[in-house]
Amino acid sequence: MPRISPTLEGFRAAFRRPSLTLAEIAWRWTVGAVAWTLLLFSLIEYLDTLPVTKGDAALLSTRQPLLVGRALAHILRGSLNRAALAALFAALALSLLWIVAASVGRAATVRALVDYFRKDVASNVSTETYEAREPRPWRSLIGLHFLRAALAMAAILAFAGAAILVGFASPKANPQPGLVFILFLPMAGLICIVWSALNWLLSLACIFAVRHGDAALDALSATVTFYRERTGAVLAVSAWSGMAHLTALGGVLSLASLPLALVHVVPARLVIASIILLALAYFAVADWLYMARLAGYVCITEMPDALLAPLPPTPRPAPSTPLQASIDRDEPILSDVPNLIVET
Repeated sequence: MPRISPTLEGFRAAFRRPSLTLAEIAWRWTVGAVAWTLLLFSLIEYLDTLPVTKGDAALLSTRQPLLVGRALAHILRGSLNRAALAALFAALALSLLWIVAASVGRAATVRALVDYFRKDVASNVSTETYEAREPRPWRSLIGLHFLRAALAMAAILAFAGAAILVGFASPKANPQPGLVFILFLPMAGLICIVWSALNWLLSLACIFAVRHGDAALDALSATVTFYRERTGAVLAVSAWSGMAHLTALGGVLSLASLPLALVHVVPARLVIASIILLALAYFAVADWLYMARLAGYVCITEMPDALLAPLPPTPRPAPSTPLQASIDRDEPILSDVPNLIVET
């Protein structure tokens, strides 16, 4: 029975099913475009509501840092509450949009990957039959993505709390910014590690929510069991896809350094357009790699254990005993003395 490499099968599925990557790009980029548009119009509307007196305009026209700073402080005085309230409502609206779009997109992509591995892969390598199911994972997916959004908000609040906490180590009477940075850095790293681990667990649980139609908590339980049983295969898929992602990021950064180096020779608009195109290309490649990693996870869930286990080592043949080429003259049975064996 041939063995299956989940990493190779994931990349193969991403190559053979480009529509899955296009679907991933569609919902991700839609949410991103709406977010940038909302941010731009919110900024324009906010700036339009700021009162600018003739004195403020005169101070701004001087272009002196001290006078310009005083004018900006006078213009922005009393408007921070409105800006914070508008940002809060925008964040809530974008979170709701992301939860709905991510649930719809993940249901479509995971269901397509499950059908692909059950029909096109498993039928070619195994005679095992799979039960056809029509799960309705909408409630579970919305719950899981709501938990992911809440987790991101909790991480932001944790960063703010860590900043406030380390601020007590640097009083105004004796400021110590170096100590604050040293204390904040490990706390921020711990927050990032915990957030990334929990976010990865919640994203992986979407597979079981679609595959079995489990509830959100049942999908989380199945995800933990799945990781404990197939830790090696899951880590292999994550490691190889992560290395590919880092390679793509390094290549894009290297290419982006070229137009930045020519910023004094090439027009600024061309440099900005090049950077934007490179960023869009990187995001597209990142979405394709994410789909390949997701396909690898689905492959692990669909393939039997016998197909994922590594090949057993080939047993080495036992060394044969060399034949004795010479005759031992001291052997009693070869002696010419009669009745020597009986005498001994």
